[in-house]
Amino acid sequence: MTSKRILMGNEAIAFGAMKAGVQIASGYPGTPSTEVMETIISNANKYGIYAEWATNEKVALETAVGAAYSGANAMVTMKQVGLNVASDPLMSLSYIGVKGSLVILVSDDPGPHSSQTEQDTRAFGHFSNIPVLDPSTPQEAYDMAKLAFKLSHEMEIPVILRTTTRVSHGCADVMIEDIDPASRDIEGFVKDPKWVIFPKLTAQRHPWLEELQVRLSDRFSEYFKENSFNSISKGNSKIGMVASGVSYLYAKEAIKDSSETFSLFKIGTVHPFPEKAALEFLSNITDLIVIEELDPYLEEQFLQLIGRHHLDMNIYGKKNGHFPLSGEYNVDTVIDGVNSSLKDINTDVPFLYHSSPVIDKENVPPLPVRPPTLCAGCMHRTVFYAFKKAAGKLRTEKGMESIFSGDIGCYTLGNARPLNMVDTCLCMGAGISIAAGLSHTHHYQRDQKAKQVAFIGDSTFFHSGVAAVISAVYNNADITVAVLDNRTTAMTGHQPHPGIGLTATGVSTKVIDIADVLRSCGVDLVETIEVNDLGECIDTAKRAMEFEGPSAVVFKGRCVGITKGKEQYVVDEGKCTGCMLCVSQLGCPAIFSTSSGLPVIQDNCTGCSLCAQVCPSDAIVLKEDSQ
Repeated sequence: MTSKRILMGNEAIAFGAMKAGVQIASGYPGTPSTEVMETIISNANKYGIYAEWATNEKVALETAVGAAYSGANAMVTMKQVGLNVASDPLMSLSYIGVKGSLVILVSDDPGPHSSQTEQDTRAFGHFSNIPVLDPSTPQEAYDMAKLAFKLSHEMEIPVILRTTTRVSHGCADVMIEDIDPASRDIEGFVKDPKWVIFPKLTAQRHPWLEELQVRLSDRFSEYFKENSFNSISKGNSKIGMVASGVSYLYAKEAIKDSSETFSLFKIGTVHPFPEKAALEFLSNITDLIVIEELDPYLEEQFLQLIGRHHLDMNIYGKKNGHFPLSGEYNVDTVIDGVNSSLKDINTDVPFLYHSSPVIDKENVPPLPVRPPTLCAGCMHRTVFYAFKKAAGKLRTEKGMESIFSGDIGCYTLGNARPLNMVDTCLCMGAGISIAAGLSHTHHYQRDQKAKQVAFIGDSTFFHSGVAAVISAVYNNADITVAVLDNRTTAMTGHQPHPGIGLTATGVSTKVIDIADVLRSCGVDLVETIEVNDLGECIDTAKRAMEFEGPSAVVFKGRCVGITKGKEQYVVDEGKCTGCMLCVSQLGCPAIFSTSSGLPVIQDNCTGCSLCAQVCPSDAIVLKEDSQ
C-alpha cells in the first residue's frame, strides 16, 4: 500500500531507508543532515531498527561498516564537513567493499547556512571511487534512498546519497510505501582474509574497483530509460542544458516558458558519470549550458568527454564565468547565467525573462544587520565574561596576555562583540590543538608569552577533543581547556551524547564524566564548577590560567533552549545610574538601551542573573522583588 505524506527531504530519506530494510543506523548530528537520523530514531522501536548517535562521524561510519560486514543493511548520516572526519575509513572501504549494504547520507550546505565550508561531496565520491546519487526533490530523495541500498547490496560497495540544504529541508508531497519491521535474518560475520586490508589486497582490489566504475557508469546510463532520476527532454534548438540536484528544479523553472527550446539533461546518478547517455544526448547539441551549485563537477565531466571524443561543442558554465563559482543558486541566478551564456552563443534564441521584477540591488536600502548571538541567559556568556575578567587581572598583575581558541558550536558566537572572546576557530576539536601549537611558539617570541585558552563544548569534547587533550598533555603544552558543558548537543537540535546518560533512543546508559576523562588523560589541574556564581567562575578561570602546564575547568550549566529559568530580572530605575555596563559588556539580547539612557530587560530574559552580578549599582533585581 502507498500513501501520500508531506515530508521534509530528510524525513523522506529516512522513510526510504526504512522501506529498504535498514537495520543499523549510526550518525553524528550536523545541519542539514540531522533529521534523517532523528526520524529513524523516532521509528526505531516500531520497526526493529538499532539506531545511535556516535561520538563522531569516523566512529559512526566504522560502526556501520561493522554491521555491513555481517550482512546487515546499514546507514550512516553526517554533513559535508563530517565526511572529512570519516574520510580515513571511507577511502579504504571502497577497496574492501561490504557484504550487506551500506548507505552514506551526506548533506552539503551551499551558502553556506550553517557550515565552515561549501565543499561538494560529488567530488569526494569521485576521489574515493564510491557511487553518488543526487536527488532533486523529497520524492526522489525517498526513491533514491531505496535505490542506494539496492545498489550497495548488488555491487558490494558503499553508496553515497548526497543532498543539499534545499533538498534536505524542503517539504513536498511524497508517495511512500508501507514499512515492514526490519528483518534480523542476516548471515553474520564470516571470517575471511578479504576483510583485512593489506597493501597486497589493495593492489588486487584496485583493478576491480576501477572496472566497477565502468559498470556503474553503464548502469547509470540505462537509468535514463528506466526511471525519472535521470532523464532527457528534447528541444527544438541545438542548445542543451545539464543540471543535477536542486539546480535541476531551478533550471526547469527558469525555462518553463521556453521548455520546447532547450534540450535538458537531468542527472541524479552523478558518479560514476553516465558517459553513454551523455554521448547520446550530445549528438544533437552544439552548445551546452551546465547548471550546478558548488564545484564544476558535471562541467568537468562533460569537458573531458567532449575532449576524448573530439566533439565540436562549446560549454558554458562556471569555468568561463557564466555562473557563480560558489554560493547557493536560485531561479534568478540560473536565468542570469543562461542569459549570459546566450550572449556568447551564435543563436536567435531569445533571452529568458524573470517572472518577478528584477531588484535593482544597488539602489535597495540595506537590510538591518541581524548577526547571530548567544541566547539570552546562555551559560556560555558567563564563562566568556569570566575569562575576560580573569585575563584582565592577569594582564594587570603579571603582564600576561591571553589568546582564546574557539571551536565549532554555539560558543563560536563568543567571537562577537562585546565579548570578543574567540580569536581562532577552524573545525571541531581544533581549538585545543591550535592552543597547544600556539603555546609551543613561546620559545621564539621576543616579548612575554601569552597564556593559551581553548574553549570546547561537551559534545565536541567527545567528538574530537579527547585526542587533542592527550596530545597536549603528552607534549607539555601550557594551555587551559575550558569545557562548556550544557549537557546537550545544542546547536544541532539537542541530541544526547556520552555525558548525558541516555542513548539516542532514550535508553539509560553510563554517564562518561568529562572531568574524569581529563584526569585520565593526565591533566593535573581539573576543576568542575557551576556557572551560577560569576565571582567563583572568575577566580576558577584565573587559577587555571595561572597553572603551569595543561589545566582544565568543566563549566556546568543549563541550555536555555531546553530548560528556561522561571525567574526574570528587571531594571530598578531608582537605582540605575545609566552606566550601561549590562549592555556594553554582555551583549545579551534580552537587554537593550533606550532613548532615556536607561537599559530595559525584555521578557525573553531567562533569569541567568549574570547582568545582576555585573551591575555595580545593584539596580538589576528579580521581577517579583520589584513589585
